Amino acid sequence: MLAVLISQVPYGIEGSPIRVEVDIRTGLPGVDIVGLPDSAVKEARERVRVAIRNSGFRFPPDRILVNLSPAGIRKEGASYDLPIALGILVASSQVPLNGSPPMMVLGELNLAGEVLPVKGVLSALGTGLQHGVGLFLVPRENLPEARALERGRVFGIASLAQAAELLVRLARGDAVAGQEAAGCPQERVPAGCGPPAQASSLGFGDYEELRGHAVLKRALEVAAAGRHHLLLFGPPGSGKTMAARRLPSILPALSWEEALAVTRIHSIAGALPPGGGLIHHPPLRMPHHSASNEGIIGGGKFPRPGEVSLAHEGVLFLDEAAEFKPSLLQSLREPLEEGRVTIARAGSSVQYPASFQLVLACNPCPCGNLGRAQAVCTCSAAEVQAYWRKLGGALLDRVDIRLPLQPVPAEELSGGPGEGSAAMARRVARAVDLQRRRYEGLPFSRNARLAPGYVERFCRLGPEGAQVIARAMGRLDLSSRAYHAILKVARTIADLAESPEIEREHLLEAVQYRRYGDSDIFWSYS
Repeated sequence: MLAVLISQVPYGIEGSPIRVEVDIRTGLPGVDIVGLPDSAVKEARERVRVAIRNSGFRFPPDRILVNLSPAGIRKEGASYDLPIALGILVASSQVPLNGSPPMMVLGELNLAGEVLPVKGVLSALGTGLQHGVGLFLVPRENLPEARALERGRVFGIASLAQAAELLVRLARGDAVAGQEAAGCPQERVPAGCGPPAQASSLGFGDYEELRGHAVLKRALEVAAAGRHHLLLFGPPGSGKTMAARRLPSILPALSWEEALAVTRIHSIAGALPPGGGLIHHPPLRMPHHSASNEGIIGGGKFPRPGEVSLAHEGVLFLDEAAEFKPSLLQSLREPLEEGRVTIARAGSSVQYPASFQLVLACNPCPCGNLGRAQAVCTCSAAEVQAYWRKLGGALLDRVDIRLPLQPVPAEELSGGPGEGSAAMARRVARAVDLQRRRYEGLPFSRNARLAPGYVERFCRLGPEGAQVIARAMGRLDLSSRAYHAILKVARTIADLAESPEIEREHLLEAVQYRRYGDSDIFWSYS
């Protein structure tokens, strides 16, 4: 007897449906798995054999052939355990499948027959729905993630025995009882399992803990409102890392479409916590400077998303940025421009979304004392220039806001708490709402993403403003990209002030954020 179930192989953030075909015939006992399985899939033979016996079923003493079709796509991971086990039970007539609709099954089995969580469930459901699958069996711990799409009939499975009981009840048409048997209530679970959590409760911290630094907080607010890339540089102890870590605390919650995309990427990467549903808040990723290119950009034998994709719709924070490999830093230019990353392999390529806000933090020089009061910098001019060349002019040209920092004086540190994240977040939310309404129907929703063709349309200047930016271009020797960056930052400042027009003071503030790094690699605190 031939049994056919459906599973999935991830490919990018999408995937391809896989037919799990099981045939039992007379012959020497054994299990053959064909269809380009990797070692983890091949090992399913022994896991499935023991799990079936420990679940109270009979393992057929015959020749079993498992075909994973199409055969030209390599399959990897342990998510094929449950469909293979159910296929064997159906093919050996221990469990019925007649009358059931097209069914996608995902899950890893341990030797006791319990179903363990797997990666990529959200992506698998999207793939199944696109190919006409309406019934899904997933590990119980992946149920909140699977319910996020709010489509299809999804059952959370805790064990192989429970999955077999569900198939029996579905074959009898007892769908409600089948849901109860699977431990999955009939009523729908809201997407994301509850309202979005407050940013302060997600471990980002609060800006009231950052004493002093009024200019820094203002720059962070502007960066958050327009989603502008940001560079913070200053001596150790000036608050760079503390400030950058708290940036997500003032970012608005993700829309449903954004949350779905972010959750799908984290699911494929195996970065979702057990029982996690939709990710409602922009993620913060902080890779170490020793990370590899594949870890940051993505890749591997079986391509997986890297940090730039895990930071999609959120913040990618590179602390001690000058310590990262120059080749790695320059590889960020594609995702910064395109909002996606392409991983090429022989005969194919995979794309992952990578629209993130980049935050760089570094010392002003190798020793860290350049520009620091009552400290001596031991670095030569050549060493400082070589230090900054690691970042590269092409990458820095894409960073709209650059801010030098100094340690906060002791009298400010001993003062009371400053303005907190909640007040800053409210202003940011109002500015973001203005931008989303202004750019409705366009392929972008934030000022930093304005294409050059739209800058003149949405960032118009009066005669006085045109003179201000012309003088700044001449004095600072700015590029055309810097010109557009100043206009976009000024547009964000105007949005924070809820001003329909870009005023002179908005342009002057935007120019101050662009003073460093364009005309000379040797940066000072003049």
